Amino acid sequence: MSIKIIPLHQFSITRTMMKQESKAIKWFTLYILLAVLAVLVVVVCVSCWTCHQAIKAENHVRYVGMMNVASEKIANTISGMEMNAMNVFDEVEKHLDSPETVVAALESKTSLNPEVRGYFAAFEPNYFPQEGQWFEPYVHHVDSGAFVVRQVGSLRHNYHKSDWYIRAKSSNQSFWSDPYYYYDGTDISGHYTTFVKPIYDKTGRLACVCGADMTFEWLAKELQHIDDESRNDELLNSNSQYGSTEFYTVVINIDGSCIANTEGKSVTLTKEQVGRSLELKKSGMIDLNVNGAPSTVYFTPIDHVDWSVAVVVPHQGVMKPLLNSGIILLVVCVLGLVVVWLICRRLRYEKAASENGNRED
Repeated sequence: MSIKIIPLHQFSITRTMMKQESKAIKWFTLYILLAVLAVLVVVVCVSCWTCHQAIKAENHVRYVGMMNVASEKIANTISGMEMNAMNVFDEVEKHLDSPETVVAALESKTSLNPEVRGYFAAFEPNYFPQEGQWFEPYVHHVDSGAFVVRQVGSLRHNYHKSDWYIRAKSSNQSFWSDPYYYYDGTDISGHYTTFVKPIYDKTGRLACVCGADMTFEWLAKELQHIDDESRNDELLNSNSQYGSTEFYTVVINIDGSCIANTEGKSVTLTKEQVGRSLELKKSGMIDLNVNGAPSTVYFTPIDHVDWSVAVVVPHQGVMKPLLNSGIILLVVCVLGLVVVWLICRRLRYEKAASENGNRED
């Protein structure tokens, strides 16, 4: 057996080359890790952007659909109220012979719609001379569920100067009044809107302005029912990517003020935010802070009235899936980097073992 003697200077050169190769392998490993990291960062950014766009698109379709359904349901309810009110008004028009026949006509149809608080006929001054200047019989619900008849016209309640009365005389057509607050110290005080129609006698003279009063209690209940239906709808939510259904529906007036809401949740839209969209009965959406929370507000008009339905969607609940997806992608990236590092490390060990074997030979 012969022993190969390596000169000292050659051994030093060999050792230096091995160190350089080891250093090169380390740099090569670092370059690979950086390259993989760069690729993963690009993949994560593209994936998050794509997920964000998909969520926005689903969000838009989902809540625009819910908004349209809410608008249609409320419009149908209001349309039913109008039809029932018209039956009452027609009955009054047929019985303008005396104050007693007018009251009897109002009483005969009061049970047509439980959502209407009361019906009235506000007569022109001295139309019935014996009743004087203010004659306004009002048939309305009381807490017991029965109906009572009251004469509410008076100097204190001079309905001739009310906006709805003046508008009815000038327009000669039916309409819904702007929301208002009525107070007379009795149980009928409250926030109302009124469906109004001018009534003419056989000679074509204006006899009275009939109205059907509606409080906003039923509307708040209707909004709550609509929201609950949407949250519990299996077909609507079965394929949704949302982790939360944090939204609520309100009804806003033509001036942007909230006139009906659920659980005290509200939103106000200003003309600076939506322009003339509410006045022109246009649909739209806007991003703004609602009670300090960044939100998207979708709004669309309601038929028959100058109101709009608005669905308020806080961003926090909508973007939870994006956060979850980002966390999953981050974990995958870390695991990918660990796997690449382990592979590079194994290659270094195999290279070192191979070089050690060559030295022993």
